[in-house]
Amino acid sequence: MAVDAGAQFHVLAVDDSLMDRKLIERLLKTSSFHVTTVDSGSKALEVLGLREDQVTPSAVSPEHNEIEVNLVITDYCMPGMTGYDLLKKIKGSSSLKDIPVVVMSSENVPSRINRCLEGGAEEFFLKPVQLSDMKRLRPHILKGRSKDQQLQREENSNTIIISSSSSGSGSGSGGSKRKAMDEEPSPGRTRLRFSAGSLTML
Repeated sequence: MAVDAGAQFHVLAVDDSLMDRKLIERLLKTSSFHVTTVDSGSKALEVLGLREDQVTPSAVSPEHNEIEVNLVITDYCMPGMTGYDLLKKIKGSSSLKDIPVVVMSSENVPSRINRCLEGGAEEFFLKPVQLSDMKRLRPHILKGRSKDQQLQREENSNTIIISSSSSGSGSGSGGSKRKAMDEEPSPGRTRLRFSAGSLTML
């Protein structure tokens, strides 16, 4: 069951080193993940449907927009856009901010690690990445998915409540509350009632 669920997850791996990309791709595939690899943060944003100067995905690349990315794992040190810059772009996007991001680096720099974690990264892996590290990715993806499902359930629930309260006249306590609200005059209606004569009102 867990393996089947993992096979549905798609990970976007970002690293400017070809050797490191091949390694992470092999480890991810061994762990039953679908993998897309790119060599820069800007290309990662393209896969996500986001340009460097945008905060919401666009329809520039339809073939990329069809890809649902469940997690992004990125190297920290890259020319141009660093892994931290990519992290901030994703977390600053209203549509992508819930995608878990994991940062990797061959340098164990505490300030760098704290910076990424405080910026919204789920994990910070030290290279070389191990197969055991891949097992730590799935809980973050599942947590993100359960959060999305919960939000969707809440939205559906709110829609049902709104539609039921607005359709017809309610019965029971709900109907009584609505009737009481309808009968209670607003300040504007009260002024009209006192300023107009009874014949006019009738």
